Amino acid sequence: MMLKKSPPDARDETAPDGEYLKPAFCVLGAGPAGLAFAIAAASCGEQVVLIEKHKPGGTSLSYGTVPAAALAAAAEAAAGFRSAAGFGIAAFEPVVDWPKVAARTRETIAALAPNASAERLSGLGVRVIAAAGRFIDHKTLAAGEHRIEARRFVIATGTSPAMPEIKGLRELPVFTTETIFDNREPIDHLVVIGGGPAGCQLAQAHRRLGARVTVIEQGRILARFDPELTEVVRNGLTTDGIKIHENARVEAVAGAPRRIEVQGLIDGKPARIECSHVLIACGRKPVIADIGLDLGKVAVTSDGVKVDRRLRTSNRRIYAIGDVTGHPHSNQRAEYHARQLATALALGRTAPVDSRTIPVAIYTDPELAQVGLTEAEARKLYGRIEVHRFPLRENVRAVASRRTDGHIKVTADRSGRILGVGIACRSAAELIDVWSLAISKRMTLADMAGWLAPHPTLGEVNRKAATHRPTTISRYSASRAWGKLLARLG
Repeated sequence: MMLKKSPPDARDETAPDGEYLKPAFCVLGAGPAGLAFAIAAASCGEQVVLIEKHKPGGTSLSYGTVPAAALAAAAEAAAGFRSAAGFGIAAFEPVVDWPKVAARTRETIAALAPNASAERLSGLGVRVIAAAGRFIDHKTLAAGEHRIEARRFVIATGTSPAMPEIKGLRELPVFTTETIFDNREPIDHLVVIGGGPAGCQLAQAHRRLGARVTVIEQGRILARFDPELTEVVRNGLTTDGIKIHENARVEAVAGAPRRIEVQGLIDGKPARIECSHVLIACGRKPVIADIGLDLGKVAVTSDGVKVDRRLRTSNRRIYAIGDVTGHPHSNQRAEYHARQLATALALGRTAPVDSRTIPVAIYTDPELAQVGLTEAEARKLYGRIEVHRFPLRENVRAVASRRTDGHIKVTADRSGRILGVGIACRSAAELIDVWSLAISKRMTLADMAGWLAPHPTLGEVNRKAATHRPTTISRYSASRAWGKLLARLG
């Protein structure tokens, strides 16, 4: 644990002329976490100041989730033309108009941008200051010409792409998981360095849009997820024609634009891969530099700002939420943090964070979604557990749509209380939400077995996974025997 050091001149700076504000809350960063907290606090009648040096909406809107979803939608449309023969429709190779794909991505961002605009926030009672913010002491933040002494501060500065130390990397034009959405030209061969969620999602999207794609990962792809479910995603990626090298290492890149050579070790042997473009997808790092955390007396770790279960930092006046607090990085986690903290501070309630109820999803095809404990985590904590699976190949909707790859996996304790769920299949991210509710309400498999879904839908796999519990069947058999006995007795 350490205090992040500020630039030397921050300590001696003389405050310029400007407003001195004393709101209830001051939020630093207008990404998903900062926006959600600011809006929630303002709706409770609190005075809120929101500091953002770029555009409100953060990385998610301009460089992350939103453009990634738009690109994935275009890729899915292209893949649909190629796979139409299975439905009795002539398949063909689509022509990808890259300028139009890029324009559609920008249109998607523009359509959603008003939700995070300064005008909308102002109408909701949030004052937005467009400036870089940094702490100048343990209770004051400077933002442009303004000085802010809030009752409570909330750090929500998010993350930025991490750049690995690879020889020659800074001498060549390469994409990051943010800049790749600016591309307007066809890509011949894309080498993706990093096999995490963003790397896998972008690799598949570009493969379906016509590029040859190679993924290089120093460990295993999607390492934070259940290996059994990861295998389903891996099969989907390789079926699309993506080459995946795991336990590999990139040591250098060389060449010229569109003629790049990636050098390293694959299967323990020296290897060279020629490509036209490189995408760096080696994760993200917290944005904690140059915001005066040492002057604010805020401790950090290698993962980001250090917080307790109530999201409070080492300074009792300052809290931190979202990706800046560490892994896992996701919008849903950011908004969950914001909601919990707003409940605790604005409404005066106790609302500690419970990470087990936060679902995470990977938007590959098939998708992968998890909530709660993985099987390995559950066995470590509980010893004897139950694991139940239900395959998509037994679901009517999946069979009809020719998308039977994948399954649902439910982990429970010996009493049937649900500990964790993982789903790898089409629309897994849409299926996981009911399990998040189940875990938050401490529901059992018996509870889920009594839940009904429309027929035929993919949602039926949720109930089927819970119904296929041997103890549930045996209890039903015992109840039926008891009923027969009562009938004989009159």
